[in-house]
Amino acid sequence: MSNGILYVVATPIGNLDDLSARARQILASVQLIAAEDTRHSGKLLQLIGCHTPMLSLHEHNEQHRTVELLNRLQSGMDVALISDAGTPLISDPGYGLVSELIQHGIRVVPIPGACAAIAALSVSGLSTARFAFEGFLVAKSGKRRERLRELLHEPRTLVFYEAPHRCQETLADMLAVFGDNRRAAVCRELTKLHETSYYGTLGELAQRAANDADMSRGEIVLVVEGAPALETAATSIQAEQLLFTLLEELPASQAAKLAARICGANRAELYELAVKHKAGKQ
Repeated sequence: MSNGILYVVATPIGNLDDLSARARQILASVQLIAAEDTRHSGKLLQLIGCHTPMLSLHEHNEQHRTVELLNRLQSGMDVALISDAGTPLISDPGYGLVSELIQHGIRVVPIPGACAAIAALSVSGLSTARFAFEGFLVAKSGKRRERLRELLHEPRTLVFYEAPHRCQETLADMLAVFGDNRRAAVCRELTKLHETSYYGTLGELAQRAANDADMSRGEIVLVVEGAPALETAATSIQAEQLLFTLLEELPASQAAKLAARICGANRAELYELAVKHKAGKQ
């Protein structure tokens, strides 16, 4: 008996009309659907008139389900994998399953469709030539800033998912690490009734988030401009010289801000240099 096929099926992130005809056909024709939340996905299947049996596959049972699904696929059963919304495995369970099945020679077929990260990137107004998907940042601000500092010099456009109640805090951390001049987009409730995209610099968006409660409602995707090209040696030296002069009269944060603005240098880097310079004089 030949092995079955695992279909990785993208489902809508909001608008039900985004479910492709091919996805509908696959969901109706397989013998089993592995869903992140069977109750949530059951509503979608009911709306499209699909009665295929389901079982749950989420982060807490993926290892156990992988063994079970491997056995079913090896017996010839075709299975569809879906998440709560969008493309499975993109900040959703399924990586362990797919990786294991490939090692056992099981065919894995993508049924493409909606993906919040790609949807947001396409309307961000930022470069789409090269981008890095970071998924969800950690919840605690200290660790979040630590990760953002690691991305400070990343030249590719950055794409993040964020929980609505942390949108304001995350924008504030991005402002602190990346500086206020980086362009960004906050895309919320994509393809849904209250879909809204906000554009501006990190400084502008962080200020708006602090005053506009709507920005922190619904599913959020943050798209941030990549780091500018590294300054030339001459520009770097000029910025440092100006910084040290300003530090004679101004606090570190203000001196770094002015030096960055005048020389077009990186404000966060200059601030770190200013703090070290002041500490060395104490």
